[in-house]
Amino acid sequence: MHIRHHSIRTIPYFKTWSIRHRVMWPEQSLDFVKLPDDENGTHFGFFINDKLVSVVSLFINLSTNEAQFRKLATEINEQGNGYGTKLLSHLLEYTVQQKIERVWCNARLNKTSFYEKFGMVATQEKYIKEGVTFVIMEKTTSSLA
Repeated sequence: MHIRHHSIRTIPYFKTWSIRHRVMWPEQSLDFVKLPDDENGTHFGFFINDKLVSVVSLFINLSTNEAQFRKLATEINEQGNGYGTKLLSHLLEYTVQQKIERVWCNARLNKTSFYEKFGMVATQEKYIKEGVTFVIMEKTTSSLA
């Protein structure tokens, strides 16, 4: 049996684009998944045997001591293996080390139970983008550690 080694490391922002595109918005252009502040973010990649299979992007606002994570995406054929869970756990540990007081995200409504596993709570704020309903979910310092 072939052993699959995994690692999590920071990656350049442009390395997130192809997975974001394939997984989240395949019917849109590649530009649709690029974020205006991508180059200011910290981007984490989950690798299996040096192949990038899952990505997430973190944007820290030092003036408010908050952070938003965006575009958590795992290659379709690698979903269900816990890679997104490991990647998000790593990101949340990183925010604790950075002493961030609130972490939040725009979660697809059908994915809220995934984020609840991490102690994130849905707010009343919802919106629709391209026919997909999103809800803002958050986790504060008291529940981060």
